[in-house]
Order: sequence, then structure tokens, then C-alpha cells
Amino acid sequence: MSSTPVNLTQVPIGGTLVSGGATFRVWAQHATAVYVCGDFNSWPTNAGVPLANIGGGHWAGFVPGLKEGDQYLFYVNGLGSQGYKRDPRARELTFTPAFPQSNCVLRDPSLFPWHNSGFQTPAFNDLVVYQLHVGTFSIGSGNPNGYFLDVVNKLPYLASLGINAIEPLPVTEAANYPSLGYNGTDPYSPEQDYGDPDGAGLAQYFSAVNALLAQRGQAAYPSSAVLNGSANQLRVLVDLCHVYGIAVLFDVVYGHAGSGFDGNSLWFLDRMPQGNLNDSLYFTDQGVSAGQAFAYWNDDVKQFLIDNATLFYQEYRVDGFRFDQVSDMDSHGGWPTCQDMTDTLHFLQPGGALISEYWPVDGAVLDPTASGGAGFNATWNDRLRDAVRGAIGQSSGGAAASVSMDSIGSALQFTPTSQRWQCVQYIEDHDILWVGHAWQPRIPALADSNNHRSWYACSRSRAATGLVLTAPGIPMIFMGQEFLEDKPWSDNADAGDNIWWDGVNGADQNMVNHQRFTRELIALRLRQPALRGEGLNVFHVHNQNRVVAFQRWVEGAGRDVVVVANLNESTFWSYDIGFPGSGRWLEVFNSDVYDHWVNPWVAGNGGGIWANGGPMHGLPASGTIVIPANGVLVFARDAGDS
Repeated sequence: MSSTPVNLTQVPIGGTLVSGGATFRVWAQHATAVYVCGDFNSWPTNAGVPLANIGGGHWAGFVPGLKEGDQYLFYVNGLGSQGYKRDPRARELTFTPAFPQSNCVLRDPSLFPWHNSGFQTPAFNDLVVYQLHVGTFSIGSGNPNGYFLDVVNKLPYLASLGINAIEPLPVTEAANYPSLGYNGTDPYSPEQDYGDPDGAGLAQYFSAVNALLAQRGQAAYPSSAVLNGSANQLRVLVDLCHVYGIAVLFDVVYGHAGSGFDGNSLWFLDRMPQGNLNDSLYFTDQGVSAGQAFAYWNDDVKQFLIDNATLFYQEYRVDGFRFDQVSDMDSHGGWPTCQDMTDTLHFLQPGGALISEYWPVDGAVLDPTASGGAGFNATWNDRLRDAVRGAIGQSSGGAAASVSMDSIGSALQFTPTSQRWQCVQYIEDHDILWVGHAWQPRIPALADSNNHRSWYACSRSRAATGLVLTAPGIPMIFMGQEFLEDKPWSDNADAGDNIWWDGVNGADQNMVNHQRFTRELIALRLRQPALRGEGLNVFHVHNQNRVVAFQRWVEGAGRDVVVVANLNESTFWSYDIGFPGSGRWLEVFNSDVYDHWVNPWVAGNGGGIWANGGPMHGLPASGTIVIPANGVLVFARDAGDS
């Protein structure tokens, strides 16, 4: 830790442990006085340790003798009221008192014993992202909801699935719980409902975590004290993810905060009268997503948000971010904030993934800031999602229904970005599946609303996931999608819609088979460089047949593969189709194999075909193939990896 500061203008914002005590600094522009209170002075009102007004609306001071784990709050006198306020930059809040009456906790993040596992963040085009909600992903025995450490216990499963990045929904303190996390009020503090406050529970987690470390040849944590507090439990999640070869992308919300602020929050932090919402210090009078838009025009607000992302890089060692509703930021004057933030983050971690959510999809968010863009690396793309979901829904109308394969072909070709890998592709996500929103069914229910385990539901689900995992871009899977989870998704662990882990553990063979399908297709994607390359040619679309076929390759290297997807209820036993070259093409993947694994009646091509026919579909050669009903095939050149 640093030595005791002499110049208060150099004190970092927030509560910071230093040699001999702790410094405090807070931005409370219109306050008339600010104090620090805590156990160290018996929580006085209006008579704590006074902070000095150091100019620019900032107040700072030093309190000797404070140490790791000590609690504090600010007491603010303002023109409209006076009372306690939490530090907007508090690194952790107390379990007791519970939120929203929590106190702030002094923490030294440098004390955490990180493992040096040699982890390298995957290249952007190699990413396979798994989106999850900590509160409902996996719930430990006796817990009211999922904890950070419950996710840790699932890391061997996630590693075996083959994904190489997780994207938890927001993990910072929100205004209420249950919650998706997008109504945050304390963006520097981990969600207390995701932390385990119980000593007996932590002892069990400690043994489990050290066993996971031993499985990867890593040293055990020295003491169960490492798990004390939600912040360290979140660090354990990131640390173990890296040990298991998985990147962590935090979902951050800088378009708004809250959907109801408690009296101790940063809402009117300097305690101005609350008649004019534009006097709320951090915010404007503009409502966004049931919250309040940040006042991006104010440099202190802009720095507050940039410093928040910076802290996650420096104190949690995350590998990147998914930025919620950048379009909301833009529409409320936040474009320059985005530019300054991405410039800062690119400088700090050049390989970090900065993924935007911007509607409608606009490639300008990916343009360099020097040319007026927002500087993000990649962006969510709903075009393929909507096309695939639309076609799956249409196909559920039966063999005679009209199915738009054209929309899938167009979505595959859609290039709002300069490079195809910059689009995040998915068919399920938290927004469209959440029962509290514009709810849409999960893919098995969409594929067959009457029987989510019928052949129709299972085979169409394989086709849908198959298209996402063979499409250009960064594929993303929503928790449970990989094994045919069919229930509506809720952020409430008591709603009865939690992931049915028993099913994939053997209670439902359809789920087991689908998980194998997903795992082996992810492995194929990571093994076949063309599936991660930029080359794409959608060369055949036939609405009546319900067939789409496309070619993938690596620019300048080839390594071509051909993907054929079929949403017809009947198998095509003799289908002529173009190929990029003549000769032997190996059938390296066939989704029909996973129907009643191993499918004894698989409709396939015997391991490969000969493309000895003439030009077809704009390609120099052609061949006759078998396309299974509601199936996905992948062909690779005989000389390529298989």
C-alpha cells in the first residue's frame, strides 16, 4: 500500500486503504459539509470526521488507524436534507446490515492471491460466449439463489462444453432482488445476493474451490479468509475461470442507473432539494429503461463511469465487457463518453473485448474514435436471431407451411461491420426469454409448442443452434440452450423456472444428446479455422425445399467448408448442390447422428462425398448429397482438418 498522502488533492476518489489508515474522497458538488462515519467513531450524525472541500465539488480527508474490513458511510449536509450516503465507489457493501441499509467496507484488492495460470484471452474470432445469470444458473443446496461460488462449481462443466468465455448478466448491486441486474445503484460493489455470508457455507466452498484448483495443478488458496466478502468471491470466479481456460466478460450498464433509488444511494448524493431531477448530481431528468440517464455532459460523471470499467480491469482482471444499450447512451449525449471509455480501455488492455449493444445495429459503434466512431470491437446483431427464430416458428406449422429460408440467407450475409467476426450471433438471450419482458419461447417450445421433446422440437433445435455455431461472427449461447432447456426464463429463483440440471445429468436422454451435439459442434468450430474465418458465400437458398447452403473459408488460406441446413420435415436422399472444388469432401458433422444417440437410422453420406459434377450454384463443382430432415451438415476438404 502507498504511504499516507500529504496532498489531499491527490487522494483517489472513494475509500482507499493506505499506510496508517484510509483516505476518503467524494464528489458532492453542492454539499455544505461532508463527514466520514463508521464503527471507528460510533456512527455519529453530523459529527463524524470532517472532509475538506478541496475544490471542484470534491471533499477529501484521511482517517488514521483504519484497516481491511472496516465499515464506513459518508454523512452529507446539503441544501435540501442531511443524512448518510453510501460511497458511490465503495468496493464492497456489508451483508449485515443488508442492502439497502448496507455500510461500505474498506478493501485492499491487492491482497487477493491470484493464480498465474498463463491464461490468454482468446482472439476475438475464436470466442464462443456463454451468457448466464448468476442468481439462477446454479443454486447451491440451501441457498436462496445462485452465488458467484456456485458458478465456480460449474466451471468443469463449462470447460467440457468447450465455450471459452462467460458473460454474466450484471453482477453489481441492484436496486432490488430478484433482478436481471440492469437496475444497478452501486456500480462499484458486487451484488450482495450473489455472495455467501455464511461461515459454514464458505468452509464447504473453500474445500470445493481448492479441489478445482488441484484438478488443474494449481496451488490451493491459503485460507478460507480468501472467500470473505462478495468482492473476493467474484474474484475467485474470475481467477478460476482463467485457470479453466475461460475468459470473463462483464455486462456493464452505463446507459442509466436504478429503477428506484434508496435514500442512502448516489441519487441526489449532495442532498440538493429533489424538486428538479436535473439537480440529482449524477443524472438528468430523462428516464431510461425504468431508470435515470446519466449526465454525460459532466466530466465527473463521465470519469465515474470510465473509472468503473477501469477498476474491473485492474482489480478483477476481467477480459472485456458487454456494454448494455449503447444506443441509450448515444441518444442521451453519451457518445463522447463511449469514445473516451473505449480509448482508455484499449490502452489498458489492447486485447480486451469491448462488445456493444446498439439498436438498430449500426457499424458506426465499431469505427475508430479518431474517425468519429465509438471504438467498440464488436456488437450484438439480432438479424440472424430473428431470421432463425422466424423460420423455426414457421416450420412448426407443419410440412405445408411456408418457411423463409431467404431471411436466413440474408441474415448470414448481413454485414453492418467491417469484419464479420464483429457481429455477436445468437438465437436465445436474456432479453427475449425473460418472462418479465416481451417474452418469447425458448427454441424447443418454439419448434413444437405441444411437445418440447418431440422429434420436431429436438431436430429443429439442433438446426437452429447449428446455424449459429457455423455462422460468421462470435457465437453466444444462453444458459441451458446447449441441452434443450425449454422452460421460460425468470430472474426469480423461486419462480420454478430454474435450469433442470438433473435432465442433462441423465434424467432426460434428449437433453443429454443435445448437450453432446452442442459440445461436439463447438469443438468442430474451434477445430475448423474456416468456421472462424471471414469468408462467406451463401450460394444456395430454396424456400420450398427449406434448404440453405453456404461456404466458409479463411481469407488467403482457403480451408473451405460447406454448411447445409435443412428445415424440411423430410430427408432429401439425392440433393444436387454446388461445391467450391472437385474431389473428395468429408462429412465432418451431421446433426442427425445425435437423434437417439447414436442414431442407428442416421441419414448421412457415409463419411463423405465426391464432388465430381459440373459447376452449380455459382461454384466450380457439384455433388449429390443426403440431407437429413431438420438437419445440419458440414463438409470439409479431404486434405483439411477433420
